[in-house]
Amino acid sequence: MRRQRRKYTTPRHPWEKERMDYEDQLLRKYGLRRKREIWKAQTILRTFRTQARLLLTKTGKQAELETRQLFERLQKFGLVGENPTLDDVLSLTVEKVIERFLQWVVYQKGLARTPRHARQLIVHGHVQIGNRRVRSPTYMVPVSEEGLIEVSLPSRGEAKPAQVTEVSEAQAGETAETEAATASE
Repeated sequence: MRRQRRKYTTPRHPWEKERMDYEDQLLRKYGLRRKREIWKAQTILRTFRTQARLLLTKTGKQAELETRQLFERLQKFGLVGENPTLDDVLSLTVEKVIERFLQWVVYQKGLARTPRHARQLIVHGHVQIGNRRVRSPTYMVPVSEEGLIEVSLPSRGEAKPAQVTEVSEAQAGETAETEAATASE
């Protein structure tokens, strides 16, 4: 089995106070667990912006084709609107990418009380997209799948078969009498 590649690049300077404060702010706001998730979003954004900068310099049919493909991909994730330009791609922010993560979408749809709660539901396998169970909080949700997100929790009121006890008719009659007596007082 092949080893998976890293999907992020680390910062060049590990101890920049401004960058670290900004990352801490993002961690708190979006309920992320580690800075690696922010770096993943930055890497995704970096690839889109690099491609857009290269397309600004190119001309011809191939450049038009690649530009259209880039726009279609970004529209698929809801990062740009209708009739986008390359300037729209260059003006994207890390926050916009993080807001397409499954964790944030579940929270925004009101399926979880907090972003951390959304993360826990995802990791524990309670979130489905269609018929598929997704356990990665950093899964980028396409706009087409946004309406298919469901949370299925096991109900707590259900008794397990080993816990079910039969109540005799005599016991049921006694409990009904005591409930009636307490209600009349």
